[in-house]
Order: sequence, then structure tokens, then C-alpha cells
Amino acid sequence: MTLALQAAKVSRPRILIVEDEPFIALSLVDALFELGFSIAGCFGDIASAIEFIGREQIDGALLDVNLGSQKIDPVADLLARRACPFIFTTGYGRSGIPSAYADRAVLQKPFGIDDLAGVLEAEFGAVGH
Repeated sequence: MTLALQAAKVSRPRILIVEDEPFIALSLVDALFELGFSIAGCFGDIASAIEFIGREQIDGALLDVNLGSQKIDPVADLLARRACPFIFTTGYGRSGIPSAYADRAVLQKPFGIDDLAGVLEAEFGAVGH
């Protein structure tokens, strides 16, 4: 087996995190890594996330519904146009989810690693930790 094929077999899905609370963002980074994912990027504002998505390849995203006074809708819209899977994170239940994405997975804050693993497995298939 070539080195390129070996690398492809062990590559980790690249996940974008869009979260404005630093403690939650760091917790997500640690948990995703533990669960076998790679962190593509981590941003706390809409503009930075959109700019990043425009220049990088990602396999999925975790999106905080509210970033301060900003709603996550423009990021969700861009990812949906690219057929890139994403999961919403929120402390407010489904009521804050953009109506166009009411069928998307939601990770309710506060959450533990098992909760995160469950939604990731439902979205991406098997995860291991």
C-alpha cells in the first residue's frame, strides 16, 4: 500500500466550529479530537467563518445558533448550498433554529462527550473514543 493510500485511510474528517463562547469552543475542539475528528478551524463570528469556508475544504460543521447579536443563518445557507453537513449547537432548544433547517441535528447545551458522539455518529457514521 502506498503512503498516500495509508494517509487517506487514516485521515480524520475535518470539522469547522463556529462558536463565540471560548470555553465551549475549546471543549468542542478537545472532544472532537478525542472522537477522531480533525479541527478544520474555529471561529467566533460569521464573517470569519464564511471567509474560511470560501477557501477551505471541510467535511462538516458545528454551528452555534447565536453568535452574540448575529444569527448563524448565512453560514448555514452557505454550507447547505455546498451540501456540507452541519449540526446546530444551542442552549435554547429548537426554537432558535433557522426555520429552513428545522430538520437538522441539534446538540443541546450543556452537553457531554457522549451527547456529542451521538449526534456526530448520526450525521457522519461511526465515531470512536
